[in-house]
Amino acid sequence: MSLGFKCVVGAAALVLVNLLLWIVFGDKGRVELSRLRAREAAMAAENETLAAENVDLYHTIGRLKNDPVYIERVARDELGMIGKNDLIIIRSDMAGREK
Repeated sequence: MSLGFKCVVGAAALVLVNLLLWIVFGDKGRVELSRLRAREAAMAAENETLAAENVDLYHTIGRLKNDPVYIERVARDELGMIGKNDLIIIRSDMAGREK
């Protein structure tokens, strides 16, 4: 083998190694592709969670629009309201105290 041929082979090998490193670690290389795929999977999982939450909210909205029993329960539990014929009993040992 002549010296010129060895230089050409060495230069070609150097170019190929640099090309391989650029493919793996470059801006749009294999490492970036793996990172983007992991991000895509995380976003897909979050989308599924949000879609399920939206379905629950649509059901709740429907019940709040059409179900008087549910509306009363929400008013009592979440808003602290009482019914028209409910009786409030204030105990003397609790008077003046806050919950």
